[in-house]
Amino acid sequence: MGISRRSIVGSSLAEAFSEPLLFQNALTGARDNAFAVLRYDAFLKRVGSEPMPVHVIITWTEPVEEIVVEMVPLEQQTRQDREERLAQQAQTNKELIRNLAHEIKNPLGGIRGAAQLLEMEIESPDLTEYTQVIIHEADRLQSLVDRLLAPHRRPHMVTDVNIHEVCERVRSLILAEFPKGLRVVRDYDTSIPEFRGDHEQLIQTVLNIAHNACQALVERVVAGDACITFRTRVLRQVTFGKQRYRLALELHVIDNGPGVPDSIKDRIFYPLVSGREGGSGLGLTLAQTFVQQHHGLIEVDSMPGRTDFKILIPLP
Repeated sequence: MGISRRSIVGSSLAEAFSEPLLFQNALTGARDNAFAVLRYDAFLKRVGSEPMPVHVIITWTEPVEEIVVEMVPLEQQTRQDREERLAQQAQTNKELIRNLAHEIKNPLGGIRGAAQLLEMEIESPDLTEYTQVIIHEADRLQSLVDRLLAPHRRPHMVTDVNIHEVCERVRSLILAEFPKGLRVVRDYDTSIPEFRGDHEQLIQTVLNIAHNACQALVERVVAGDACITFRTRVLRQVTFGKQRYRLALELHVIDNGPGVPDSIKDRIFYPLVSGREGGSGLGLTLAQTFVQQHHGLIEVDSMPGRTDFKILIPLP
């Protein structure tokens, strides 16, 4: 609030609110047993700054007959709600993918086998072409199913990970694919310690995000002003996934592309949802799965001209 402890102790709590009368009425209602718990949104005054939006919870406690006033910053509450939603979404996606993949896989083998047997009985080359289409499409679907199941099959290979080695590997890969018109900016905090994690999974995670950014930057690559930024920072005393961590890695992958289309913003981590023609819609789903296996999460903030994917992973 920008006020020293000495200044605030002994002052009226109601006067700390932009609408003190609303708070006083809530306290009166609590004393009169008008309710057990009251919740409402309010603004706390801050010296030299904009008022802070808070969620106020007023509770009458028994048998001590005291009033407990809790004030939760709305930004924190919104963030926690969003993180819960992402975690539930990822778990739902995982179950959906596994069930769907297994349901598809079983009949696929039968379709492919039947097409092969049919091909052996057919003498006409023109008709053989049709069985080859069936076999080819069955193989393509099998490949998609294997990609869906890949993160759930492969064991978690834990080693010491240097996040900047991961970023440098991804940087070299995308610059090999886009040698002209794309600039990769490195903004690293070299004090970030190594941590235990799956090196290959983290490379795949950052590569999936960066590659999506490159695909969105195609027009800017042609114009010669495409830019992707890798930024690493250490967060201290941070809460995500309903847990408090002393230290956490914050890795940003930022591009200057057109932004995520509004039509898929809320579904961007869903499987088979893609913002471009011909996209599989699996890259971000797998990235979120891999990061969650490291007890972290991925958030996205996007607008035309700037899209920021933020990876959060706890540090030891």
